[in-house]
Amino acid sequence: MDINTLRSIVTVATFLVFIGIVAWAWSSRNAKGFDEAAQLPFEQDEDAQRPGTGQGRKK
Repeated sequence: MDINTLRSIVTVATFLVFIGIVAWAWSSRNAKGFDEAAQLPFEQDEDAQRPGTGQGRKK
């Protein structure tokens, strides 16, 4: 086995791993978790937003 055969095997294995990751990411089983994670930056902490509660930004 020469170096070019090894390189070909590594390339094909890497491509198969990539296809596996894409299939996992697009599977409907994971859609709910990904949708919840996508909404995290838009959720607000109610206690931190109320004035006078002593919570929020520290000086």
